[in-house]
Amino acid sequence: MSDTPNTARVWAIELAVCLATGALMGVIGPFGSFFNDVLAVRIAYWVSVFLICGVTLRLAIRVLAPRARRAGVPVWAWAPAMVLALGLPLAGITRMIAIAIWPGIRQGVSPVDWYGQTVLVILIYGALHATLVRRLESPASPQPVKTGAPHILRHLPPRLGSDLLCLSMEDHYVRLHTERGSVLVLMSLGQALDELGDLDGLQVHRSWWVARRAVDAVIEDGRNLRLRLKGGIEAPVSRASVARLRSAGWLDGRAAGET
Repeated sequence: MSDTPNTARVWAIELAVCLATGALMGVIGPFGSFFNDVLAVRIAYWVSVFLICGVTLRLAIRVLAPRARRAGVPVWAWAPAMVLALGLPLAGITRMIAIAIWPGIRQGVSPVDWYGQTVLVILIYGALHATLVRRLESPASPQPVKTGAPHILRHLPPRLGSDLLCLSMEDHYVRLHTERGSVLVLMSLGQALDELGDLDGLQVHRSWWVARRAVDAVIEDGRNLRLRLKGGIEAPVSRASVARLRSAGWLDGRAAGET
């Protein structure tokens, strides 16, 4: 799982996926729901379930994924816990909806079984979300790069432009950020740094490189520093990098308190 751009287009696509998947589930009638009611009622129920679970999971991913990335926590370490935790309130909500439509559900399916079914539904949406992320982040064609331009820019799809703000490492990938969004590229951060050419910037953390012009403010949080970049991105600064950033003039008159 990852965080996709928070745009109207992305939300429209994800809601359409929820609607389509819910309609398909209504036709199939999983977990015995095929025998509960007529087709229209089943579709209405499953569409509502996927909309509720999908929107909730999408919001949770958007909140957790950037924070986990900044902290260097891999997806496998936080995503399963998130799914299991979300399953509890979502199981309660969807169970109440089902009981309101089909009262016999209360005796027919135990809360434990219902929780398991809800987690499975979340995982189905999670798989759809991951597929969508890959499609959105896979460049359809290489970015045209001017002669003499940094080699790294060729990895940016046209929809993101060529105004590189920063690089962040995610497992075996590097995420390239612009103000229009980001894309994952299978390469090491070291390889990405070698392709930067003469772009003006510094490695501010073992997993982050930042372009000088991208920095809007320096956030002081106790003994820790973060760089607030254009587009709302925040990059952590390692303590070993503070002196180097200060000597390069990045911290002069740009500090801001924690908000």
